[in-house]
Amino acid sequence: MSEAAKSPILVTPLDDGAFWRVALAMPKANVLDGAMTRALHDVFVKAADAPRLAGVLLTAEGPHFSFGASVAEHLPEHVTAMLSTFHRLFRAMAAARIPIVAAVRGQCLGGGLELAAFAHRVVVAPDARLGQPEIKLGVFAPVASALLPERVGPGVAADLCLSGRSIDGARALACGLADELADDPEAAALAWLREALLPQSATSLRFAVHALRAGFHARFFPALDRVERLYLDDLMRSSDAKEGIAAFLAKRAPQWTHS
Repeated sequence: MSEAAKSPILVTPLDDGAFWRVALAMPKANVLDGAMTRALHDVFVKAADAPRLAGVLLTAEGPHFSFGASVAEHLPEHVTAMLSTFHRLFRAMAAARIPIVAAVRGQCLGGGLELAAFAHRVVVAPDARLGQPEIKLGVFAPVASALLPERVGPGVAADLCLSGRSIDGARALACGLADELADDPEAAALAWLREALLPQSATSLRFAVHALRAGFHARFFPALDRVERLYLDDLMRSSDAKEGIAAFLAKRAPQWTHS
């Protein structure tokens, strides 16, 4: 199969359909471009209508989870469609009401970290690198801005989103960004799914997921709508946001005007 024809997502049923292994399948970077994001969205729409499904193992092919969203799609002429498509994915994940466990190794950056952090449980390798580097491109991360203060608290969220630095698996576990540290995060994630969820009713698990996330979703999605408007209506009018994206694509240092 040619690279152009290759599916960006691989879905493998496990345990007679009790679980789906959903893998980002465009290594090594597993960039969350429009095609991959739409494919992921469709998986979770289908998951909502799979009554036997008790959990999703969200993982990736290759050495890295994801380098993040496509930087080229952040250009002014593409960014509105990119954000709409990406944020639609999170609504589909929430609407599916399926327990999601993310297995992270290698680089997990930007939109990749936003995707993993939205899962109900995150298992990371000790040498994984997790970060929100968007600020280094002169922009910010809308999903992380609404999600990370809820998951790790405002202090850690500010550190990650304002510095753009990456942290390793041990630090991610210590600050609550990860729930388990494992040399083989996919095997550990699957073991947890089998031990914790396989004995349960798939139907009851959906109600439990909805109950656990109802308050969070009531805060998260309105906040995401607000920061999306801030991004599109205000940030993208600034010269530094445009310069940061252009500099990254040109592989040069940005020249900030602070305007």
